[in-house]
Amino acid sequence: MAEWFENLKSQFELNFISGDRWKLLAEGLGTTVKITIFAVILGIFLGIVIAVIRSSYDKNAANMHGFSKAAFSVLNSIAKIYLTVIRGTPVVVQLLIMYYIIFASSNNKLFVAILSFGLNSAAYVAEIFRSGIMSIDAGQFEAGRAMGFNFPKTMIYIIIPQAFKNVLPALANEVIVLLKETSVAGYVAMTDLTRAGNMIRGVTFSAFLPLIAVALIYLVIVMILTKLVSILERRLRASDH
Repeated sequence: MAEWFENLKSQFELNFISGDRWKLLAEGLGTTVKITIFAVILGIFLGIVIAVIRSSYDKNAANMHGFSKAAFSVLNSIAKIYLTVIRGTPVVVQLLIMYYIIFASSNNKLFVAILSFGLNSAAYVAEIFRSGIMSIDAGQFEAGRAMGFNFPKTMIYIIIPQAFKNVLPALANEVIVLLKETSVAGYVAMTDLTRAGNMIRGVTFSAFLPLIAVALIYLVIVMILTKLVSILERRLRASDH
């Protein structure tokens, strides 16, 4: 047992202490967190916009006429194509297309990664929010009109807050999935958390500790996110009473 601990200690020093290799993990963690936070913001914003367009068309297409119907029909078709393409292709392929084709002249890898993961997440967030909006009783729209709200204000002040409560668990799961999907950012030579672990492994030729450390860091972040969402859910339920 003593020999096992001594070997573990030497491996720990080799992988993390020697050459300050732990700084690679710290840098990678910082990159992963930045990508996740900004991609989540972009994904939620764009996802809500798409969800409102699609749900508005689904609910009101029969009552629309003239220019408004034509405009919403075009926007709904664009949204459907976007959702089909994004959900039908792997995120790593989307990242590579963004980096090597669309933004081939850009050296800002962080921006490209945030945009790629944000656009990918938006497709899933849109469907999550659309289901939440569609689940709201039609009487809530009538209540908004009775209060003198136009359609945008009804959505902002009445429908979306209620939909948010309904879809919070699914939305939290999407954030967790997005966090883990950022592990492919290394495909465009970004030093994210996963690539940092691989870089240490490539130098020390020791796979166990670097990869276990990466896995544990991801696990801790997911546990923290899960706990925060649980607290938020309890507070939202308490506000209903």
